[in-house]
Amino acid sequence: MPQRKLYLGPLTDNRRWDHLTLRPDDIIVVTPPKSGTTWMQTIIALLLSGDPEVETELMVKMPWVDIRLRDMAPIADHLEAMPHRRSMKSHTPLDGLPLHPQAQYICVFRHPLDTHFSMRRHMQNMPISWFDHWFPQDDPDTTFRRFLDGGAEGFDGDAAPLAHILRHFHCAKAMAERPNVTLFHYADMTRDLPATFDKLANLLGTPHPHALMQRLIQTASFDHMKSNAARFAPSGGKGMMRSDSDFFHSGSSGKWQGKLTADQLSAYDSIMQAALTEDERAWLEYGNTKTPA
Repeated sequence: MPQRKLYLGPLTDNRRWDHLTLRPDDIIVVTPPKSGTTWMQTIIALLLSGDPEVETELMVKMPWVDIRLRDMAPIADHLEAMPHRRSMKSHTPLDGLPLHPQAQYICVFRHPLDTHFSMRRHMQNMPISWFDHWFPQDDPDTTFRRFLDGGAEGFDGDAAPLAHILRHFHCAKAMAERPNVTLFHYADMTRDLPATFDKLANLLGTPHPHALMQRLIQTASFDHMKSNAARFAPSGGKGMMRSDSDFFHSGSSGKWQGKLTADQLSAYDSIMQAALTEDERAWLEYGNTKTPA
């Protein structure tokens, strides 16, 4: 594996991973922002605990290692002291992460345009101004242009432009033959959540009796998580967002339909066609069915 690439922006720094010693049974959720990270982390927390009432407390129990807003030393100490199986999250592409040969890397993707529109709303819900010029509420055309033109690294990378999403995908796809790197898609999770639970349970070695599994699945349903947003949102109930429930806005796909011009869609198509094969694009946009729902 080549030397790890540096991903350093106003929000994230992948060098923070250097403070950790990975374990063979670690689980690392690796996604572009707004692609189903919290949902996948919740499913993993439920499968590891076998408890539908588990308090996930994701930012504490399954922390976002890259984020620069928290001092790394206590996070590293907390993770090192955990006597049980650990899980963490990252918005850094795999070429910027330490790769342990046994740790599981769970990579989740979503239609890039849905990711972008979800990111727009998410930034409006965050009480920080770093990305206001990327997501001006009164200028959606500029926002979309920056989504298309932004780079995969540095300041741009933290705003999740298309190049960053494609970097994530290319890195994950290149390593997908490894037994410890698995790709999931938001659309597949939406279409068949029980199948997602079964696939993860087999992958992680966390089977549960059918009746209990049904309760775990119900806990991870979008409606249940949204109605209990203070429990399930990252740092829920702690004022990190203007509205915890808005973090779970709709959970739907196709948010972009009818909101982009023909020229904007054409520009997006050109980038996607140049970056991906037809089959790769179909999966990245729509998951295993490779067609709109």
